[in-house]
Amino acid sequence: MAGKTITRADLSESVYNALGLSRNESAQLVESVLEHVSAALTTGEKVKISSFGTFSVREKKGRVGRNPKTGEEAAIDPRRVLVFRPSHVLKDMIVPHSQRHDQ
Repeated sequence: MAGKTITRADLSESVYNALGLSRNESAQLVESVLEHVSAALTTGEKVKISSFGTFSVREKKGRVGRNPKTGEEAAIDPRRVLVFRPSHVLKDMIVPHSQRHDQ
């Protein structure tokens, strides 16, 4: 299931084609949006994009884990992780409601 990876350049090109801005303006617009999203997440805010999903940062506690190869216990430090929850609209576009098992 190897698909194409969408890059910043691809997003900029899409903005260029859809809005008719110059390529430079399109690239600046994409960079500005990504900077705003990154800045909000860095400060702990949630980023909700209607009909797409919500990005948030979650604090995970430290815990004791195991090395799967050796079985040896190892301390896992507390950390912050990025979480994405897709909207129902996006979920339905990817997997129709009738085929979902998470009900």
